[in-house]
Amino acid sequence: MAKDARDNWENPMQFVLACVSYAVGLGNVWRFPYLCQMHGGGGFLIPYLLMLVLEGVPLFYLELAIGQKMRLGSIGAWTAISPYLGGLGLASVVTSLYLCLYYNIINAWSFWYLFHSFQSVLPWAACPLNANRTGPSEECERATPTQYFFYRETLNISPSIEENGGIHTGQALCFLLAWVITYLFIVRGVKSTGKVVYFTATFPYVVLFIYLIRGFTLHGAINGIKYMFTPKMEELANPTTWINAATQIFFSLGLGFGSLIAFASYNQYHNNFERQAIIVSLINSGTSIFSSVVTFAIYGFKATVNYENCLERTRILLLNTFSLSEDSITIDNVFERIVELNTTHPEQFAELNGKLEDCNLESELSTAVEGTGLAFIVYSEAIKNMPLSQLWSVLYFIMLLMLGMGSMLGNITAIITPLRDFKVLSCISTEVFNGIVCFICLLLGLGFTTTSGNYWFTMFNDYGATFSLLFIVLIEVITVSYIYGIKRFERDIEDMLGHRPNWYWKIMWAGVSPLLLIGLFLFYIINYIQGGTPTYQAWNKDLGKSEQIEYPLFGQAFIGLLLASSVSCVPLTALYVFCQRRKHAQRHMQQHTVNTVAA
Repeated sequence: MAKDARDNWENPMQFVLACVSYAVGLGNVWRFPYLCQMHGGGGFLIPYLLMLVLEGVPLFYLELAIGQKMRLGSIGAWTAISPYLGGLGLASVVTSLYLCLYYNIINAWSFWYLFHSFQSVLPWAACPLNANRTGPSEECERATPTQYFFYRETLNISPSIEENGGIHTGQALCFLLAWVITYLFIVRGVKSTGKVVYFTATFPYVVLFIYLIRGFTLHGAINGIKYMFTPKMEELANPTTWINAATQIFFSLGLGFGSLIAFASYNQYHNNFERQAIIVSLINSGTSIFSSVVTFAIYGFKATVNYENCLERTRILLLNTFSLSEDSITIDNVFERIVELNTTHPEQFAELNGKLEDCNLESELSTAVEGTGLAFIVYSEAIKNMPLSQLWSVLYFIMLLMLGMGSMLGNITAIITPLRDFKVLSCISTEVFNGIVCFICLLLGLGFTTTSGNYWFTMFNDYGATFSLLFIVLIEVITVSYIYGIKRFERDIEDMLGHRPNWYWKIMWAGVSPLLLIGLFLFYIINYIQGGTPTYQAWNKDLGKSEQIEYPLFGQAFIGLLLASSVSCVPLTALYVFCQRRKHAQRHMQQHTVNTVAA
């Protein structure tokens, strides 16, 4: 490994901002609010913060310590601890590669929406005309304008993963742009990244703060805030709540990818990473809570608008059915008038069976959406109803881009750093090598811009990292605690920081964190087995909604390949090293025998 001339961050602040930019990503905006919504609002914060203390901060600390001590990327760092563990770093690189392939397509979608925001009327605000220009598009009428714009205009999605209509040119160009910007951000390695993170780490907070102020002024926002901070304590008895809290902490901090090890390897040897680990972890969790407040304010506005529209439709239906005067029913007394009319005109009211909608604000607020559905459909629907919707759309999608690009810096660094540690690759200039890696990822990721690309995106998102990351981090913490040894690790930390870690860190590393990871690992295995044939959401244009269907055989085989390819790096590398050492030992023994006979 080439370890001598290594770049460094210009100052500790660059390292902290790089970690914040990497850890604070799209999951904070579209995953955490969903989990709050699913698991009892404010009550979810109890298991979430507890898992931060028991799992998140200790494992974050551990990865920073490994990177700063070894001053190598993931492959070199784990090989230095034990040659048999080189596969652990390789597994991290493979997992990061999978993430890089599909993560930039989200940035491409953000560019697409951003460019379409500069119009007098947002294109997802109303249905476009049909081919005959005689009325709105039938598919759009069956769905909603925001769903139509995402599935038809943005993705031009095929009916299933088995049908492919070629590359979407607009998406391919946005994808190319996303990779060009990623390359410019890392063109000179840590020297470029150190400058970029000042913007990618801070700008999303500016937008979130602006959205917070705007959100609180929206009609009905208070309904969403009340929903978030009204805890449903009975959810704490649900094991899934605790499991989701643990996995959210785990994935939100970006553990196991090798990015944290890579970033820490550019630190000065005596940098105080202990304090930085605590700061970054708290900033990450604080951002999740902060963005949830913003999201629930938007939720409240959207739910209130939908609820009042439902009441207005009901009001008009009653007025027309019973030939009442315009001011006899308002949206404030709709329910009272329904009861009254049902009592006074039962026969006429019976004719409304199947026509009356069930208008319920609580139901609107509890409709949970995560992932791309929240980021590109729910938010877009709320934005179109705001005054100056173009301005809020531009701000929102620039924020998504900064969050996505910030995470991409860590993802691509997790690939480049360990590869650059090899002497055979270190002789290539940084600019050329980084360009080659980005170009390869661009070519491999073009499949996500096809009409079936969203289904492959879902497959990579669901199966490309989850299982392998749990396995990687479990092996990491067991290796440090029981193979490398806690005592030896303590001495390394004392050498860097001037003091040994206290009892809290040692208890977490040696006992609590491994047990939690084993529990999560077993849960995912059991859940995967009990889940039966893997399924995905396919867009049905005839119904105007998504429907769940099973993956075909080739899709199931590819899922198996995704699950096995990264995890198998660990045993295969250990087996290779064992065979090489055995061969070397036999050769040495034969040489010794020949020398003895000759003597």
